[in-house]
Amino acid sequence: MEKESLDFYKYLEDKGYSLNTINSYKKDLNQFVLFTKDIDINKIDYNFIRNYLQFLYNQKYSSKTVSRHISSLKSFFKYLVKMGKIKENPCVLISSPKLEKKLPNYLNYNDLEVLFSIPDKNDVLGLRNLLILELLYSCGVRVSELVNIKLKDIDFNNKRILILGKGNKERYVLYGHICSDLLNEYLTKSYSKLNKNSEYLLLNKFGNKITDRAIRMIIDDIVKKSSLKLNISPHTLRHTFATHLLNEGADLKVVQELLGHENISTTGIYTHVSNEHLRKVYLDAHPRARR
Repeated sequence: MEKESLDFYKYLEDKGYSLNTINSYKKDLNQFVLFTKDIDINKIDYNFIRNYLQFLYNQKYSSKTVSRHISSLKSFFKYLVKMGKIKENPCVLISSPKLEKKLPNYLNYNDLEVLFSIPDKNDVLGLRNLLILELLYSCGVRVSELVNIKLKDIDFNNKRILILGKGNKERYVLYGHICSDLLNEYLTKSYSKLNKNSEYLLLNKFGNKITDRAIRMIIDDIVKKSSLKLNISPHTLRHTFATHLLNEGADLKVVQELLGHENISTTGIYTHVSNEHLRKVYLDAHPRARR
């Protein structure tokens, strides 16, 4: 089954899946391959998959982790059927465990101001780091999308950026005057000093395309230097982008389009956050709601 899994990773790569997604599949499927002990792939049936899931539960894996393993297996076996390597998908009747819905973590306006006050605009890398924060919040992009922005993708006149999202799907994201001013300042003061011969917007100190990991480390460092006692990641700023838009009255369909969500149900979780905001406003403002 090792060969089939390697072919599967190559298939995902050709389809434009991100390196993080492919590595996640590898982590799950490598464990499954070890469990199969070289059993004939055509002998893996529904009961075998059930036994494997029971093995995961016995290892004290959380429902969220087991659900991710199920998703990986379903995709893998669906691929095998498509390629004609097996006749039936043994995961068709496998259902994922119910997960507790957690509201996405987001920042309020004051927290954002604190975060944005940390990078030093007078420093070449500080200006770049501030732009990283601004793009994540202003555009709501994933960190994997952010690192792949090229100069040619930016429409400066219309203040929009062409983003290559999951599954090689393209979409435009917008940015406002604050981001526009910062972007122009970065290109004038930092980019010209960092760039050796790169087509990408965000560069490291060596003039090469910055990595996902580097951006996560930059944000971790900014948070440590701030007074914020919060767990903040690049995705936190994406959550904040969506939540603030909805809190200010944006249409859910518009937010879905800007985030690049295939299904509106994925975007729907932010309405719960917005409803909490509405509740707070009501309790603070209505005379008969205040204690």
